[in-house]
Amino acid sequence: MKLLINAEGAVADTRLMAGKTVLVTGGTSGIGKATAVGLARLGARVGITGRDTARAEAAAAEIRAASNNSAVDAFAADLSSRTEVRRLAREVLECYAQLDVLVNNVGGFWAHRHLTADGLEHTFALNHLAPFLLTNLLLDRLIASAPVRVVTVSSGAHTAGRLDFDDLQGEKKYSGQHAYNASKLANVMFTYELARRLRGAGVTATVPHPGVVRTSFGAEDQAAFFTILSPLIRPFLKTTAQGAATSIYLASSAHVEGVTGQYFANSKPKKSSTSSYDTRVAGRLWQVSADLVGLSTRPAN
Repeated sequence: MKLLINAEGAVADTRLMAGKTVLVTGGTSGIGKATAVGLARLGARVGITGRDTARAEAAAAEIRAASNNSAVDAFAADLSSRTEVRRLAREVLECYAQLDVLVNNVGGFWAHRHLTADGLEHTFALNHLAPFLLTNLLLDRLIASAPVRVVTVSSGAHTAGRLDFDDLQGEKKYSGQHAYNASKLANVMFTYELARRLRGAGVTATVPHPGVVRTSFGAEDQAAFFTILSPLIRPFLKTTAQGAATSIYLASSAHVEGVTGQYFANSKPKKSSTSSYDTRVAGRLWQVSADLVGLSTRPAN
């Protein structure tokens, strides 16, 4: 067994994930990059996604150096676009005959309403529809690779989330915070519904809250108050490595082997919001999401 002292001073078994292949979306910076570094240090072959080739390749090189693991691949795709998600899925399937872990990490916050190339509200499209579509497009490969883990990063902000099916695109009324909260609730409900649908298939689905982390998250379009507060609260926030710890734990630890349909914070199971357990709403969200991305759905078990 080969051991390594990582940047946080913890001892890591560099063979824990040997022979495993992992895909981390949004892996060029922040929590996603820290997750990729952590899993690469454990011996996994890691693929990351980024919006453009140069940035993804640069991040992959940095992850290789930080993890002392040369098996890091870069994929370029704008995951707010259905076409780009589909192209990414094809490339991943061509590259990886086996996929042991999918970490749906990509996400963002926009204070003002923006539309994607598909005419969808950007926050909902990137934070929820992208992982929903990508997971479904990779599902046959994931099932064939079982036992497999799907980890979809949410946030404690989901507790304030509400899904308004009459205005999912924020056309009637838009608030950046409300849109973000709703997308994070959708992440939790997607995870629970995925776990129900894949019961017995050897694929587990879990959803972590990373905590409030010191990143450039939301920097593209911040609310004015956050711009003012950010320098004041930044010293008290988690590091990216600390924020990635629960995702890495769920992707790799033997302690959560077979655990599915659960929400985690600080690497411990935790109850999510009451509304997140509504199976009727989760089923409706699944169907509406499938319609929005042009996906035919599998019947629930």
